[in-house]
Formats: sequence, structure tokens, C-alpha cells
Amino acid sequence: MPKSKLDLRNPIYHDDDKAREHFESLLWPDGPVCPRCGVTGDRITKLQGKSTRPGVYKCKDCRKPFSVTVGTIMERSHIPLSKWVLAAQLMASSKKGMSALQLQRMIGTNYETAWFLFHRLRECANNPNPGPLGGANKVVEADESYVGGKARNKAFGRPPKKHAVFALIEREGEVRSFHVANVNATTLRPIIVKTASRKSYLMTDESPVYPKIGDEFAGHGAVNHSADEYVRGSFWYTNTVESYFALLKRGVYGTFHNVSEAHLYRYLAEFDFRHNTRKLSDAERAEALLRGAQGKRLLYRQADRAANG
Repeated sequence: MPKSKLDLRNPIYHDDDKAREHFESLLWPDGPVCPRCGVTGDRITKLQGKSTRPGVYKCKDCRKPFSVTVGTIMERSHIPLSKWVLAAQLMASSKKGMSALQLQRMIGTNYETAWFLFHRLRECANNPNPGPLGGANKVVEADESYVGGKARNKAFGRPPKKHAVFALIEREGEVRSFHVANVNATTLRPIIVKTASRKSYLMTDESPVYPKIGDEFAGHGAVNHSADEYVRGSFWYTNTVESYFALLKRGVYGTFHNVSEAHLYRYLAEFDFRHNTRKLSDAERAEALLRGAQGKRLLYRQADRAANG
């Protein structure tokens, strides 16, 4: 069945009331839920009146007012909710990502607002409790790569630092990527055994990091890239994880140009999310991204403590 086409003329991208109703339908499919005590149904009253802003409810148990944005990344945000919904759609449908400068131009904010809005949405993309990759009769590919560090056309100063990224990807399944300080068995083993089921067949390149770790899995195969071997037969290859890295690097070099070490894990969450929801339409992916806003808060002071990115 063909995927539904996106219509940016939809009122949810321009009308704040329609955007709020859309957000309520995603987070409250069965009606309003108090974010503090969890009650529903007739224990919730919708507040109305000229002095009450739209979308405010009151819980009869904890006796506190709330709206759909309470307890989400949008709580206390002064950005119109329609712009949140539009930004989520743009992030979800941009295969190689979108820069904050581009978002600034498209939704009419300043750069700082666009930058922080995208970082909040990347928190939505982050799955705090992912299930294990692979399993019996399944293949999990593992590989590492580096982003940043290109000093081409840089006349002065030290070259930018390279950041190591390690990824595990289940063939025809999901991906998990991680920013790691060093690429060695001590660093990678805890990630691999925690992320991938040991019933899986582990597929890697010829790096000496992997053979001992591979002994802990149902099987371990490798291809020798240093000898220009990339596919052996129709089973031994790491092309799936390398394709993921290719898209990630096109985003870093072509869209963002520079990603700080402090925020790299957020960009990885964004690219993981798009890969893991690749079978959805752009609109469905944006809805999944907005559902991830629930139960998360990201404050400006947290970003202030970190390096700019």
C-alpha cells in the first residue's frame, strides 16, 4: 500500500489550536490523563472561560491544572505549538537531517531557538529502553567509524577532532549507535553484549577487537577490508552498517558541517530514529517523534553547561 503524502497546508502546521488537538490525539488517544497522578475519565475537568487559555484541564484528585504539554519537552516553551509540530515534521522527513540555520529560516525564529528546538526533538528520538538486537538465526553487524576531523581548506589552527562512533545493526532490523572514547575491546565489549542478543551471529570486519567478543555469540564472521574483501558469498559482509555510516557522514559533513562532542549522542539518536522508522511514512514518523516527547524535560541550563554544538 503506498504511503500517504504529506500536505504542509494542514492546519496543524499553522494553527496552534489545531496543533494542540493533534498533540492531544497522539499523547491522549483515550482522553486526557493527569501527568502528575495518572487519573483519567470523569476525574478530569476541562477548564473553560475567557480568562482560561485553550487546552487546560484540572485533575479532581491532585487538584492541579495541566495541559498536554506538561511533563513533555514542550512544557513552559514560548514557541507556538504549531512550530513544534512543523519542526518535528521537517526533522522526520529530512533523510540527512536539517541544520538549525535552515529551520530558523523556515519557521521564522532566531538561531538559538531553532538550535534548542531541534535538540529537544532529538531527545524525543532517543529511546531510553530499547530491546536487544538480533536473536536466534539473526545477524547483527558491528563496525566503527569516525566523524569530524576534516582539515581540508583549513588554513590556520589545529584540525578538528575526530569522534569515534560505534554501531550495531540487525539486518532488516534496527540500529543502535554510540559515541565512544576509544575503539578497543574494553570499550566495545560492554556495549555489544548489552545491546545484542548472544544468540545472534555477529558479523564484523577483520579488526582484532572482535574475535574474542565474537566467541560469546552463536557465531562470528568477518570480512577482510584491508585485502579489499567486502562481500564473501552472499552472507559475509558488513554493508548494512556501512550504509548507515555513509548516511550519517553525509549529514554531518553536508548538513551540520560540525557536530560538537558534547551533543554527538543526540545527533546519533536522530539518525537511529529515522533508520528504525524507515518503513513509516514521513507523517507517521513525525507522529512517532512527537509521541516521544512524553515524560521528558530538557532545560536551557542543561545546555548551558555543555559545549555548544
